[in-house]
Amino acid sequence: MIVAVRRHGRGLRSACRPLGVLALCALLAGCIETDVEGAANYVGSIGGLMDHSPPARPSVVQIFIASTRKGESGAAAQEASGEGTRYALTTLTFPPGHQPGAIERPMWGSGNASDHVVVAGRRELDADEFRAELASHISGRIGVNRDILVFVHGFNTSFEEARWRAGQIAADSHFGGVPILFTWPTHGGLLAYASDKDSATASRDALEELLADLAKTPGLGRIHILAHSMGAWLTMEALRQASIAGNRDLNGHLGEVMLAAPDIDLDVFAKQMARIEPAKVTVFATANDRALSLSSWIADARQRVGAIDPSKAKDKAEIEKLGAKVYDLSAFSDGLIGHGLYADTPDVIHAIGMQLTAPRAQEVNTVSVIDATGSDGAPSPPSVGLATPSTTGATPSITPAQ
Repeated sequence: MIVAVRRHGRGLRSACRPLGVLALCALLAGCIETDVEGAANYVGSIGGLMDHSPPARPSVVQIFIASTRKGESGAAAQEASGEGTRYALTTLTFPPGHQPGAIERPMWGSGNASDHVVVAGRRELDADEFRAELASHISGRIGVNRDILVFVHGFNTSFEEARWRAGQIAADSHFGGVPILFTWPTHGGLLAYASDKDSATASRDALEELLADLAKTPGLGRIHILAHSMGAWLTMEALRQASIAGNRDLNGHLGEVMLAAPDIDLDVFAKQMARIEPAKVTVFATANDRALSLSSWIADARQRVGAIDPSKAKDKAEIEKLGAKVYDLSAFSDGLIGHGLYADTPDVIHAIGMQLTAPRAQEVNTVSVIDATGSDGAPSPPSVGLATPSTTGATPSITPAQ
């Protein structure tokens, strides 16, 4: 039995979809691959008696993890001692019938690869091993496949939930580069908002250091960041600190900064944007985001950036005058919480993928090749703007709010 759970602030949401064509896209470039070369998921014919196609196989996603948590629960995780950032390389598999936007997990137990998203392997790394493994994964890639996507989760999110979500985003967006999860301590309760904010504050230096470290990776293309809820505040603070330290664009590698339902006070956001401009920042907002309404109430009714109403000219102008683009996700909301639309709505995650995978003409043939000294000849990419995402079908398109 497959159960998809939806919880406030945790990014997991009910993902029941009408049955339709279950075939996923062909092999995902870069870090996303299948365990049978050239095989793609398929839909068997009725009865399947005359179908001699190979059986569908789970798809594989490898994720680097940088964590400031003191210990993570789970069978593969070990209680960590000491302070600082800990690193790992985790392999997840997604079932052949995986539905975009869903995270297929069992009601109990560890699940099985045929029906559920499962952990297929996990290896602890020290800082030097992390850098070496990352450089190895980047080496030999071409064009935008040399990019990195850093996912920063939000408030009230467990380690396991952050890991599943990071893998699902990488898989469903068809991102061809290397995904990295930055996970920070949260206390796993709706009433722990203040303590979670303190934990996010304490993780700012670690995220800034991670981004600076990633920017030194030989052969790297761009560093994109997708941050959700309170994680968006953490991300903007880390970028603000980097700018103050003289590394505003991460050595020319800063790409898209995508803030999904950002739990950021509007006045604070203005100060952050002033520091990091001309970074390319996109805000995914939902006017009826109930989670951000609660956050606003906790903060004495101060407006949260992710809860503006982009259909109102005044609200939209407030964000755009700061230099950010605004995308309205309100049309995709089911009227309930509406806090995880960026990842559990297929059209939205598809649009995000289009932004991440759009070719850059000046780098289309650039190959990351590391020589014996550990350096490469690839030039640092210039900063470019966002491509306007689009979708197909009868559902609303994801375009900047008008």
